[in-house]
Amino acid sequence: MVALCHDMVRDHPCRPVLVASNDPEAAGLKRAAEMGIATAAVDHRPFKGDRAAFEAALLEPILAAKPDILCLAGFMRVLTPAFVARFEGRMLNIHPSLLPKYPGLHTHARAIAAGDTEAGCSVHEVTAVLDDGPLLGRAVVPVLPQDSPEDLAARVLVQEHRLYPAVLRRFGAGERGLLSL
Repeated sequence: MVALCHDMVRDHPCRPVLVASNDPEAAGLKRAAEMGIATAAVDHRPFKGDRAAFEAALLEPILAAKPDILCLAGFMRVLTPAFVARFEGRMLNIHPSLLPKYPGLHTHARAIAAGDTEAGCSVHEVTAVLDDGPLLGRAVVPVLPQDSPEDLAARVLVQEHRLYPAVLRRFGAGERGLLSL
C-alpha cells in the first residue's frame, strides 16, 4: 500500500509519503526505505482474524502520513467496509484481470480455463465490494495457446507496471476517465 499526497514531484502530481505492508518482509518496504520514503509493516498474523484490530493498527501510520490517495498493489487482505469508507474515492487498486471478469484470486488460471483469448489488468477505485469499484484503467494482453498461468502472469505484470503509474498520474491530476493501454 502506498500513501500519496498531492504535491508536484518533478513532473508527477503526487509524491509517496508512506509505503505500508501487512508483510514485514515485503520487498517494497526495503525499496521504499532505500529511496528515503517512510515505511510501516503491520503484520496481520498476530491479530488472528480480528480485522478491525488489524486495520486500527494499520491506520496509525497511514493517518500520521496524511495521504490524499492510497494505492493498493499486492495487498492481499480484504479491507472492511469501515476502512474503505474512510478513504472513499481516494483508494485505488490494481487487479490482474480485465474486471469485471475474475475478481479475487487465480485470475490467470481462470482465464486460461475459460478459453479466453485476452486477459490483462485493471485499475479501479476501491469500494466495499471486492474488485468491483469504478474502472480507471485497463491493459490487454493476448492469451496464447501454450500459456501457463505463470506465463500469462508475467506478461500481465509488464502491463501492470505501465498501467498503474499512468492511471495514478491522471487520478492525481483529477481525471477519472477510463485509460486503455
